[in-house]
Amino acid sequence: MEVLNINNLSKRYGSIKALDGLNLTVQSGQVLGILGPNGSGKTTTLGLILSILKPNQGSFTWFENKYDGKHRLKIGSILETPNFFPYLNADDNLEIVRQIKCVDNRNFDDLLALVKLTERRKSQFRTYSLGMKQRLAIAATLIGDPEVVIFDEPTNGLDPEGIAEVRGTLKEIANRGKTVIMASHMLDEVEKICSHVAIIKRGKLLATGPVGSILSEDMTIEINADNKESLRNFLETIPQIKSVTQIGNILECSADATIDLAILNSKANSLGISLTHLVARKRKLEEEFLEITNSPK
Repeated sequence: MEVLNINNLSKRYGSIKALDGLNLTVQSGQVLGILGPNGSGKTTTLGLILSILKPNQGSFTWFENKYDGKHRLKIGSILETPNFFPYLNADDNLEIVRQIKCVDNRNFDDLLALVKLTERRKSQFRTYSLGMKQRLAIAATLIGDPEVVIFDEPTNGLDPEGIAEVRGTLKEIANRGKTVIMASHMLDEVEKICSHVAIIKRGKLLATGPVGSILSEDMTIEINADNKESLRNFLETIPQIKSVTQIGNILECSADATIDLAILNSKANSLGISLTHLVARKRKLEEEFLEITNSPK
């Protein structure tokens, strides 16, 4: 099912165009990372689709209009720093959220277990670490069992342990079948959490699709031997190697991810080519992101 359809959405702040003709579709069950540098339009996009901001142009549709204007009840979101009553515990803070949302279920056991706060549920919010505060906020978004949860920079400001905890929570939410939309400038987190990515720069959508399609599946292989000419001739006979380029004193190859480096080395040795350098790496989202955002658009 199509959860969200964004059509030519634009937003201006005076002479600044924060979002410029965004077109994007989100399907049920996707974990979409809206990725871009600070000031790229990520938070503006979330504010628009949550009707916190009004667009200057364009439109968006939630759940193919099947909820007759009551779609907001099916969405949980965090757009700002978690803000709860500091002297109340987790249960009491979640109870306030439950009442605001007019939800009947008063049992928070499953939510607190999901965000790993069961043992601290009776501690005052002010005693929580930043990561714990963020996880409680995530639990609050899930009250009422929404179909979609939206997070703006969910790991921002956290230490490595807090990032790992929030990452695990988001993965578990996705595993439960929720559609997750998160804005982030952290490339590594998008790569580890998301199934799909939309890359935005200066309000424009530069690329979108499954993380696996935005990420190159090819490997980059750095290789060298004393007899470079024989090595190049040999590499050009390997079907999995798509290109060979000399970078400084090293040959750099773009190769299919199925290539077996042990077999490659063995074949080279059998032809009397002794490799002096062999390093392989898969292209990471950071390389793709920089390549996309630095290209002229």
